[in-house]
Amino acid sequence: ELQLVASRGGSVQAGGSLRLSCAASGYAVTVINYRMGWFRRALGKDRVGVAGINSSGGSTAYTDSVKGRFTISRDKAKNTLYLEMNNLKPEDTAMYYCAARTYRGSWSWNRWHDYNYWGQGTQVTVSS
Repeated sequence: ELQLVASRGGSVQAGGSLRLSCAASGYAVTVINYRMGWFRRALGKDRVGVAGINSSGGSTAYTDSVKGRFTISRDKAKNTLYLEMNNLKPEDTAMYYCAARTYRGSWSWNRWHDYNYWGQGTQVTVSS
């Protein structure tokens, strides 16, 4: 079992910054190397992958629209995932979700069904 709890999001003006965190807990964090990702769902749109990170934290991937602005990272000692978001744009407004995958096998970081644990959503609103 794995529980994921995301931090509160927030509201910022365009060009501003926010950092999201997602704390993992439960038996799995001590025995399993798990991959993680951030997804977002804008109003009226499908859930899409924003960024993914492997179990060691040494490999990351991003959707094109956030490259150079967002940074995904993880602190394994704290069992916490982060998403640093800079130069935010109104189109970044969405509900953000952290996710974890605890089982082995082929993994596509931006496929939501490749994850088996999800945190609660946290709203990010960027005003122009």
